[in-house]
Amino acid sequence: MKELFGRISEEKRNRIFEASVNEFAHNGYEHANINVIAANAGVSVGSIYKYFENKQDLFLTTVKHCALGLKSILEGVMQSAGGWKSRVRAILRIVQKHSREHRVVIQLYSEMAAQCNAGVVLPAVEEMESISAELYSDLIRQAQREHIVREDCDPKMLAFLMDNLFMMFQFSYACDYYRERFKVYVDRDIFERDDFVVDQTMRFLESAFAPTGRTPGREP
Repeated sequence: MKELFGRISEEKRNRIFEASVNEFAHNGYEHANINVIAANAGVSVGSIYKYFENKQDLFLTTVKHCALGLKSILEGVMQSAGGWKSRVRAILRIVQKHSREHRVVIQLYSEMAAQCNAGVVLPAVEEMESISAELYSDLIRQAQREHIVREDCDPKMLAFLMDNLFMMFQFSYACDYYRERFKVYVDRDIFERDDFVVDQTMRFLESAFAPTGRTPGREP
């Protein structure tokens, strides 16, 4: 983004981000319209181009804004009291809550995954994924040092596998296709059984990540 964008009011920036997220999420990058974003944000098209070099600049800035919001939430969990199990459980609760309250942001992630424009997608992947990759890897390394998580697996690989599970839950709570898929696999009332989802997922992760010979469920 251009320096001028950082000098406008927070309220105005948030209006532009909200309009941008909605447009990119619903229409994809290629079909997103700057004129629509400007109109929905209550600013002129000329103003958008004063704040951003082009549509790609606006898209990547929007993605970074969403990523920083996620980073703030995750850092709060990592700094909280408790061990690996309690923090992972907290992340699952956040995924459920955040995906429901910010469906359009998750839909934006889904559109990014389907995007074929490498020049747009690859920088966005770096912005989005590096944050959670680092935090989850650090969490697992700490658990390995405490002999809570198996030490015969690479922490980065375990972080990748764990995040894939979290990502699928994000889509399952926010995107219509994945919501219906969740119902088909488990039950029609699955979205009314949040405790069940968290408990079953924790049992799976504890069993998969537990060191050989250790009984899952002992770590708080």
